[in-house]
Amino acid sequence: MNRNVTGKSSRLRIVCASIWRRPTGKFAVVVLGLWIAVAAVSLFWTPRSLWDTDGFNTWAAPSAAHWLGTDGTGADVFSWLMAGSATNLLIAVLAVLVAGLLGTALTAAMISARFSRGDADRGRGADADDTGSVSGTRRNVRVAGPAGSSALAHGSVVAVDALISIPTILVALMLAVPFGGSIWVIVAACGLSYGLNLARVARPAALLVANSAYVEAARRAGGSSWNVLVHHVLPNIRPVMTVQLSMAAGTSVLAEAGLTYLGVGVPSGTASWGHSLATSAKFIAVYPATVLWVGLTVTLAVLALNLFGDALRDAADPLTNPALRQNSARIVTDDDADGDHDYVTVSIRITEADE
Repeated sequence: MNRNVTGKSSRLRIVCASIWRRPTGKFAVVVLGLWIAVAAVSLFWTPRSLWDTDGFNTWAAPSAAHWLGTDGTGADVFSWLMAGSATNLLIAVLAVLVAGLLGTALTAAMISARFSRGDADRGRGADADDTGSVSGTRRNVRVAGPAGSSALAHGSVVAVDALISIPTILVALMLAVPFGGSIWVIVAACGLSYGLNLARVARPAALLVANSAYVEAARRAGGSSWNVLVHHVLPNIRPVMTVQLSMAAGTSVLAEAGLTYLGVGVPSGTASWGHSLATSAKFIAVYPATVLWVGLTVTLAVLALNLFGDALRDAADPLTNPALRQNSARIVTDDDADGDHDYVTVSIRITEADE
């Protein structure tokens, strides 16, 4: 166990160091770290109260009293951006969690027929001896699985292809009619839309992994469908999911701004970047500076999220990070030096008809 924990900590250090060595990764970490810090500070302190307005000092230019100026009500723009950072961070995190859970579940459903074939094969054609070796014929591996699993996989693919065509804005509008505009409407709309996108993109990669030789060997060695999915399929499609989830986080920030501007997002009185954009966009021709600050903030946040996803994908993938391959080889060498292992031999018998 100690060796396993040490191996995971060393991999984590390698991934973090690889991200920091990349210029884009360093930029993303700095921006995201600043975003998180500002969001945390805004929960306890802002330069001015959000409700401290001055009707005689509206649309003021940046000054010592108001670092980014004031809006049309005389409220401090910087204070509203600080408070809004916490709201947008919450929306991005929740949208990624919902999209990740939904996308993973749909991906598993869409490839469930492949796993069911393996389970049925083991029940009919695999025989195990005392030493743990497993034998069977390749003909059994290709027998069609239960009709229920095939129907689930086919139905999931059809449902994803049908629902993915519905725009996020339309989903939010349909949810806002019975429930009204709120943070949860944005999270539900973004989570549903991005979860469908994640499943649609991850399915080909998951099928490629599910049809690989090592997954077939794991199933024949007695691994359950859940065990194969968690320990073999998901880790090997992690780069694809990382990029998609980082894009979902960035797009959720844009979706919040757009939906709030349309009036179906964050309710009035709740600080958010979309609220700041909505209150200042009406006077963009007269006072463009107030729109500039919130637009720049949203742009930096979305850019940082996308760049961080790309950097994390490259840093966490052994195919693109040689340091991870060297670390894995060192861990395997150390484990082999201990000599305390039980090995299971897996043999697959190929008949002449299969050839």
